[in-house]
Amino acid sequence: MQPNDLKLLIIDDEPNIRSGLAKGLSKLVSNITEASEGEQGLAEFRRDRHDIVITDLRLPGNINGLEIVKAVRDECPNTQIIVITAYASIETAVEAMRMGASDFITKPLDLDFVRMQLRKAAEHVMLLNENRKLRQELNSIGQIPDIIGNSTATRDLIRQISQVASSDATVLILGESGTGKELTARAIHNLSDRRSNPFVGVNLGALPETLLESELFGHEKGAFTDARRQKAGHFETAREGTLFFDEITETPLKTQVTLLRVIEEREFHRVGGETLIPFNARIISATNQNVDLMISEGKFREDLYYRLNVVPIHLPPLRKRRDDIPLLVEHYLDQFVKRHHRETKRLSAQAMRHIVDRPWPGNIRQLKNFIERLVVTVSDTVIRLEDLPGESRPSKDLSPTKLSDAVEATERQTILNALVQVDYHRERAASVLDISVRSLHYKMSRFGLH
Repeated sequence: MQPNDLKLLIIDDEPNIRSGLAKGLSKLVSNITEASEGEQGLAEFRRDRHDIVITDLRLPGNINGLEIVKAVRDECPNTQIIVITAYASIETAVEAMRMGASDFITKPLDLDFVRMQLRKAAEHVMLLNENRKLRQELNSIGQIPDIIGNSTATRDLIRQISQVASSDATVLILGESGTGKELTARAIHNLSDRRSNPFVGVNLGALPETLLESELFGHEKGAFTDARRQKAGHFETAREGTLFFDEITETPLKTQVTLLRVIEEREFHRVGGETLIPFNARIISATNQNVDLMISEGKFREDLYYRLNVVPIHLPPLRKRRDDIPLLVEHYLDQFVKRHHRETKRLSAQAMRHIVDRPWPGNIRQLKNFIERLVVTVSDTVIRLEDLPGESRPSKDLSPTKLSDAVEATERQTILNALVQVDYHRERAASVLDISVRSLHYKMSRFGLH
């Protein structure tokens, strides 16, 4: 889908503004509908479900711009809404953004600025559409919905999963903590011919060494002091399905020897037993460690590594797939809104940009927990930059030692807030601050705001 394929609705009671916008934006969006009042605009939207709505806040009739914003947001959360306001009504525009508008533009209209805002809205809509299409494609072949993204790295990962799922090859998944190793293993299982059989996940780092072999292979009654009955282990439970070993490098060396023998011979016996039990489960392993380093240090057997590493899959960290972050945010917002019975929520453009730019050392797991926290703690339907937890917001110098320092710190923060508000459009920031563009340039240089 291209921006030209999107549907745009313009609602304004001034014919010159409607026609000027329609003409000025026609090269970006060819499917444009106009409405002169709120009732007509809402009826047009409900008839055609436009991708982007540009509406004046002050409209004749019984439905004003704020009511348009609320209705569109409630009925079609993915539609991007840009509101038009007079400079004197900035507070109303901010209220519109709290209710779900993605941005605002002030009169007199700067057509270049409007085009820029339209491009941003169009990019966001296309990103959501691509994500929806991708998820439908993956669901149609049995893929679980949590592998989300449209970046090159994510598409490569999905292709690898699809290719390896059709085989019985042993897989080693490598990646930092929180990148979705078990999720990837489950995806391979769900796409394979083994999907109707069990998927058994074992975190080897969480099992005490004294119980490890009993957990893996089971035990006979009386095999040790607390063995009051026969117990099947994970190898037996997995049967014809998939056995996933997370944190495989945490396996003690003694158990590594046993594990290698069992994988090679495809049979085992329970602890305290003599009967050999065959198994036909597929083995998938995962680690966040440098296996080559562990081998060189004598902490992991090289022969076991080669047995497990038939097909390696490297998961990229979240910082190398930043294009996927808005899609992941939308997904987790929807997930946690439903789980915690909250109103539909969305992030402001400034909050989203800040989240995309964060380093996320804990990767997807950290992002997921972060979004859940926002859903639970932020009451408004729009999550803004100032709503982000203190440790995740841009740092501020809150402890000046002199009055002059305090004045400068406040002035710097005011200018920065204005720049963020208008997406770093300097002319508009100068207008918001009621200073000349030349003065703004001087102050930005003085305060290091480039």
